[in-house]
Amino acid sequence: MITSSPDSGRVADAPSDNWVYRALPRGAWPYAQLARWDRPIGWQLLLWPCLWSAALAANVAAAAGAFDWLRFLSHLFLFFVGAVAMRGAGCTYNDLVDHEIDQAVARTRSRPLPSGRVTRRQAKVFIVLQALVGLLVLLQFNLFSIVLGVASLLIVAVYPFAKRFTDWPQFFLGMAFSWGALMGWAAAFGSLSLAPVALYIAAIAWTIGYDTIYAHQDKEDDALIGVRSTARLFGDRTAQWLVGLYGLTVALIALSFWLAGVGLVAWLGLAAAALMLGWQVRTLDIDDPVQCLALFKANHIVGFAIFLALAVAIPFA
Repeated sequence: MITSSPDSGRVADAPSDNWVYRALPRGAWPYAQLARWDRPIGWQLLLWPCLWSAALAANVAAAAGAFDWLRFLSHLFLFFVGAVAMRGAGCTYNDLVDHEIDQAVARTRSRPLPSGRVTRRQAKVFIVLQALVGLLVLLQFNLFSIVLGVASLLIVAVYPFAKRFTDWPQFFLGMAFSWGALMGWAAAFGSLSLAPVALYIAAIAWTIGYDTIYAHQDKEDDALIGVRSTARLFGDRTAQWLVGLYGLTVALIALSFWLAGVGLVAWLGLAAAALMLGWQVRTLDIDDPVQCLALFKANHIVGFAIFLALAVAIPFA
């Protein structure tokens, strides 16, 4: 499946045929792995709340006769660059904090830091470079968005430590990963309203759900080394918890849609996303790591469905 011997330069939890290994020189591989460029699902899941929010705001602007396609598309591009850069910086920071834990977990001990292919100093320099890209992106927005974006760093800083003091580290991840649900609206209007706040809370519930599925891959190692997670907390009741979390996700997105006054197309996209979330709950086997990873990745399609429906609805707003 995956080659991850000390000499291979690969990591155990990423595809060994990724573009990183074909397009980049071998010396760049450890940095690409730190930033998770070989695992795009991370920045994709970080990006979707940003795009949902931007598209939701675009529907409101279009209904008011104040929509600008060029501005909307430029925001989408900026959010893409920012998501890749900040996801990479966050993962590098997380790997620095979890250096010793990663050495004790089979799935992560082949990563660049625990395997010794990158020093802690090199990783810190790499964080700074990625953060500078993120800052450059943030400075393209209005002042309110800049302040809002900087505020998110408080949550990002706490998240890697959450697994040490709470059974709900996925909640902290949700707060950090869902921040874009506020940013898209703020970038468009320079303020917030109840619609993006409802969208933000929905995205938090969604993140807790899909990351609980992801965490079931590591529950045995986590139990041995004392790492806490909602996967361990929910245990055999995970499906029931997912019904509640995903149900809350759909309900709050529906609330944000209603508050923003979006059209029928957007609602159809939400219905499709709800069906996909229901399928995840119905098919989940928490003792099958391969299936857990596949279901986790399936949330990329959920995010895309909601965004696509909102984007298609813009001309009809």
